[in-house]
Amino acid sequence: MKYVSLLTLALFSCLSVAQIQYAPKAENPSMPSPKQVLGFEVGQWHVRHDQIQHYFEQLAEKSSRAQLEIIGYSHEQRPMLQMVISAPENINRLQEIRQQHLAAARGDAKPNEHAPVVIWLGYSIHGNEPSGANSSLLLAHYLASSEDPQVINWLKNAIILVQPSLNPDGNDRFALWANMHKGATAVADRQHREHNEPWPNGRPNHYWFDLNRDWLLLQHPESQARIAQYQQWLPNIVGDYHEMGTDSTFFFQPGIPSRNSPFTPERNFELTKKLAEYHAAALDKNNKLYYTEESFDDFYIGKGSTYPDVQGSVGILFEQASSRGHIQESINGELSFPDTIQNQFTASLSMIEGAVEQRLALLNYQHQFYNEAKQEARNDKISGYILTESADSSRMAALLDNLQRHHISVYPLRKEWKEGGEKYPANKSYFVPLQQAQYRFIKAIFSTDTLFNDNTFYDVSAWTLPYAYNIQFKAVKNSPSKSVLGQSWQQQPIATTELVAGAYAYAFNWQDQQAPLLLQALLAENLVVRAAMNDFSADTEQGQIELHKGAMMLPAGLQSGDWFQRLQRVQQQFNLPIYAINTGLTSKGSDLGSRNFVPVTMPKVLLIAGPGINSTEAGEAWYNIERLGGISPSIVEPQRFASIDLTRYSHIVLPDGNYNQWSDSDLAKLTAWLQRGGVLWAHKRAAMWAAERNILKADTWSAKEMYSLISADDLSYADQEQLGGKRRLAGAIYQAQLDLSHPLAFGFTRAELPVFKNSVLLLKPSEQPFVNVALYSESPQLAGFTAAEYIPRISQSAALLAHNVGKGKVIAMTDNPVFRGYFFGSSRLLINALYLGHSFDARGQ
Repeated sequence: MKYVSLLTLALFSCLSVAQIQYAPKAENPSMPSPKQVLGFEVGQWHVRHDQIQHYFEQLAEKSSRAQLEIIGYSHEQRPMLQMVISAPENINRLQEIRQQHLAAARGDAKPNEHAPVVIWLGYSIHGNEPSGANSSLLLAHYLASSEDPQVINWLKNAIILVQPSLNPDGNDRFALWANMHKGATAVADRQHREHNEPWPNGRPNHYWFDLNRDWLLLQHPESQARIAQYQQWLPNIVGDYHEMGTDSTFFFQPGIPSRNSPFTPERNFELTKKLAEYHAAALDKNNKLYYTEESFDDFYIGKGSTYPDVQGSVGILFEQASSRGHIQESINGELSFPDTIQNQFTASLSMIEGAVEQRLALLNYQHQFYNEAKQEARNDKISGYILTESADSSRMAALLDNLQRHHISVYPLRKEWKEGGEKYPANKSYFVPLQQAQYRFIKAIFSTDTLFNDNTFYDVSAWTLPYAYNIQFKAVKNSPSKSVLGQSWQQQPIATTELVAGAYAYAFNWQDQQAPLLLQALLAENLVVRAAMNDFSADTEQGQIELHKGAMMLPAGLQSGDWFQRLQRVQQQFNLPIYAINTGLTSKGSDLGSRNFVPVTMPKVLLIAGPGINSTEAGEAWYNIERLGGISPSIVEPQRFASIDLTRYSHIVLPDGNYNQWSDSDLAKLTAWLQRGGVLWAHKRAAMWAAERNILKADTWSAKEMYSLISADDLSYADQEQLGGKRRLAGAIYQAQLDLSHPLAFGFTRAELPVFKNSVLLLKPSEQPFVNVALYSESPQLAGFTAAEYIPRISQSAALLAHNVGKGKVIAMTDNPVFRGYFFGSSRLLINALYLGHSFDARGQ
């Protein structure tokens, strides 16, 4: 079989550090080249996102083969681009082709043997892996301008979706850095400043998240735009273009065979191996080094090369050794930026060539994938999953919105339903049937597996969505009847009601995820708010209303100015009921003038984030403090701690990081701030540091102590990776038990709380009363892999401790409560610390 044409082999006849030369055969001169538009050769400079956009706009304007769309915007409002490239006759009937493709893919119609294959090429989701984004310019020009018969055949038989820059904000952060340090002669010295980005570097997005871990979670606009297009097209094949360490070569899948997702059919791996022949042939002809079946797994379904595998597509990961600038020395000689672009471009062409030649196999495979999924759903012992949440409709809606974005249908129960001796309340419960196209994907996201064929993971081993959202769920054998089920769930607009004027006080419950946002908006309007330390009943226009611990109360007698108009204006922004209370006398609980209603003030939050701090976890804290708490924190590097004025802040948040860089005087400054009344939150290594420095009164189990639980005796040299995989806690979901009477647990209605654990660091429970806010359950493992030797120790540990330090409070957690932004359940602990952190008294000494 001929895998690569002579044209493909001659693409880079001349390569230098300054430029890449490629020669489209019989090029259409009316198609603008990147150099004509940008003023420099691709590879000479790192392109900014606006330059990418400008070139793609110019090309789309001239070419009948290309259609450019803006599919969304990044956090920094850069447009997300998608260029559809195909033969003009396909472009003219694009939506018709798309509808026919979806019908055949989902199994509603047989694949048409003349139908084009849908190819998705996504570049540089990590912003400092720029060779992909830069190669997309060459690819677009080549496909739009070449008159070579092979290219014409490709375009006739393929719809090519090019997403040139999947992380515009990170791309520009890195491009600015690399370009600003480029000399007249490129410097290969790896110690050169150009090759050593500052914290947080260009890899993540605006909030320092890894967008390649967000395909399932959809916490960011970049991912939401990407998945909307993915589900609209259901591509047959996906190219996912990345970079890796400078001393590496070039990787393409298949990855490690034993580390594939159990939800991916065997036929997928067969096609992956077949396509690998095309990449190998193209790289062989250019004498490029490469490897397969090592380093990378295909397990976590929320990343770019695995998400497609549970959607009937074939996802292919490409990893190019990175020059991290314009040129850098490596064990394989000097690696130039054009070198890296060349390989990504070559692999893009081999991807297209392989997909077109394997077109019928790919079309038939996707059709077969969904047909087999339907049969597997019919044979499954369960009919689906019931989701239930009675107190927090916003958190439930967030989960349902995620499922809907993945084209999973969910149905609310409009009547109470019983199954297996349990009752599921109407309007609070939802049914996710397995009998739908996304059967395999549903099984994957509800998976609670703890045992695996290979226990070494490149990424996490668990991601169960209902656990992350702290939503109760259960697999059920029988389906609710049609009379019980309502129409498929849809996001509802805000339903506002008029507040009754002239009340003695106004109050709202604290359980809903929007409650902290409502509180923050009220505090921003200078309204006086009190938090209830106990349950109480209030006399309202609707009769007696039960309000629970943490409920926020606004006494009319303490307000000033046009306060009621401000209250009404804020109330219109939220889907939460605010109750007008007629009297300060309650039928149950404290009267409204009791000291059991404590003042709540606007938090002034300092987030420590900079060199030495885990940028991903700092970004997750930043994002969730804003998104779930309504507060934009002040962000200060740990190196500047000694010089800042701490009196401005009520709270300091220490995410995971190395705080040993702080001096004794820094420690004394922090302790003095605590003594004066500050609230300190610390998690993971920050919590361990606080314990070591005696700020947190707790003993710990270190990583070294945990590792000693797993014997390294009688192992051979070849057992190193296996031992490392067993000792590492790559990412599992555990159950903690909350003390629901503690203010930090207000708003939770169940003591059981799923938390995400990816560290072996542990806190020992306090022997002092009132300090243990959350302990791990006796049988804590809910999903994901953990070495059996660790589980008894974890079950003896504390998940959250909190106690007084002088007039202040210190709160510590061994896990990251805001992991990847989607652990909405445990995120509430951090938000409670901001608004209720001053309200408890646990001296812990």
